[in-house]
Amino acid sequence: MNRNVFDIAVIGLGALGASTLWQLSKSGKNILGIDQFAPPHTMGSSHGETRITRLAVGEGMDFTPVVMRSHEIWKEIETLTGKEIMTTTGGLLFDSGGKSWSKHGSEGFFKRTVNFAQEAGIDHEVFDSIELKKRFSEFNLEESGTVYYEPSAGFLRPELAISAQLQLAENNGAMIKTHTKVLGIAPLQSGGVLIKTNQGEFEAGRAIISAGPWVKDFLPPQEKSHFKICRQVLHWLPVKKHAYALGKTPVYMWGFGEGAEDFIYGFPSLDGQTVKMASESFVERHHPDTLSRVVSLEEQQHFLEEKIAGRFSGLKKEVSQSKVCIYTVTPDAYFVVDEMPDFPEVLIASACSGHGFKHSAGLGEAIAKKLLEKPSNLRLDAFSWKS
Repeated sequence: MNRNVFDIAVIGLGALGASTLWQLSKSGKNILGIDQFAPPHTMGSSHGETRITRLAVGEGMDFTPVVMRSHEIWKEIETLTGKEIMTTTGGLLFDSGGKSWSKHGSEGFFKRTVNFAQEAGIDHEVFDSIELKKRFSEFNLEESGTVYYEPSAGFLRPELAISAQLQLAENNGAMIKTHTKVLGIAPLQSGGVLIKTNQGEFEAGRAIISAGPWVKDFLPPQEKSHFKICRQVLHWLPVKKHAYALGKTPVYMWGFGEGAEDFIYGFPSLDGQTVKMASESFVERHHPDTLSRVVSLEEQQHFLEEKIAGRFSGLKKEVSQSKVCIYTVTPDAYFVVDEMPDFPEVLIASACSGHGFKHSAGLGEAIAKKLLEKPSNLRLDAFSWKS
């Protein structure tokens, strides 16, 4: 068989691509994975040490079965590799008590989260700021505020999750081509997909594009506007002695105003020296290749003064380091998993809008089953193209 002919090709090996590749590799078919970098890398959406995972997802009830399955798969990967991918810390969601606020396109995000937890039977508590201070003294929530606490929440290690799944895929015989830039795709007259790269041409019966913020490079003009590229800044702040200790502090998210960017999220300290915290930005950027990866002192100072001042105890008022990652945002914060318009051999898969990583394991499994035409317990129709 020609070594450049494959049954299925996965273009982009970040969170979703790595998961899909591993799941496909179990089939015994000839599977190819392609990435323009060498994943895990720092150029896209799947880096920065940690990602929050939670079962009650305020963006929509359609996501809860996916993240529940993902938690099962993370444990499976841990058993296979001996590496800790997921750490359960519990998770806090704060509502400052003003007007109803939105997150990722979901108005009334706090109430939706509570309602979805009740509907799905997810273990949780709702309590006030006084009880919060008794349990977790680092947080200075307003007296009018309300807290949602989910014991099963925690964080994932994205770089480790990606590298583990890629290694498992290679162990199963998948071919991985790194530093391989896809220059274009085209239908073959005989059926299938021609993939043109800087390392030569490949053929595949089907292809999945899981290229994160580079997804727009592959789309027809009428579909490009469905995705918005947004630059995100992550900060690491020094902690005072014993604050935000791993094993004692949950992951946390805090909506403190009506605006989409009136939001903070963060993690317990992994090194005992710093905590990672971030806000969100929904300012559209032109392309991931031209997006600035440099974080200015002004950006750091704005975060200290406008986002976290007065809201946290046990932090030093300085930033140790900052990093940039990328959101690929859809109008309703839903994913897109659907065939390319007029090119059914190609599947577009974008686990995007800033809440994709925690779903990636379950979503990758469901996508692999779709490509292999096997039944799945997870329905993907909620993530089809929306007009």
